[in-house]
Amino acid sequence: MFERPVKKVGMIARWKPVHVGQALVLRALCACAGHAHIGIGSSNRYNARNPFTLEETQDMLRLALHGRGNYTLIPVPDLDDGPHWRVMVLDLFGELDLFVTDNPYVANLLRNDYRIIRPVELIPSEEQVCVDGAMVRAMMARGESWQAWVEERCGVYIQQKKLDERFRREFGLETLALTTIVE
Repeated sequence: MFERPVKKVGMIARWKPVHVGQALVLRALCACAGHAHIGIGSSNRYNARNPFTLEETQDMLRLALHGRGNYTLIPVPDLDDGPHWRVMVLDLFGELDLFVTDNPYVANLLRNDYRIIRPVELIPSEEQVCVDGAMVRAMMARGESWQAWVEERCGVYIQQKKLDERFRREFGLETLALTTIVE
């Protein structure tokens, strides 16, 4: 575990959409640090794995972090080049006391630069939720009820803007095909 609070913490995820597990982590990031740097990974991608624009993702993050002001949202594009991506992240995030990631590749890239912990270390075990974005997107693609798995304000936002319908129309079949291959 780590000593709370820390001055600056950072994390990068795609947040597409912000699901209930990520909402817990986002709140914990802000609670454990004076300031949280929240990176929006794949900010330059719009595809089946990244079906919301940067602006939509920023809106969802702001909704999930409602009432908290000690964070900065940082777009982090994919470069398809780990070493260059690492340098870019160091430039974007600067010095941090802690970096949070569940991605082994990212942890390996940044292990010499930041103290790394996993998101589950921020959340008490009895509060953890087993969910991921791929699961929520598959539910959306199948037309199933996905709302309970997404942070409440984000779910309302997605429905009001009909982003779930757009997702099904643009990426539903591809998502279902990828889900079938993985399962």
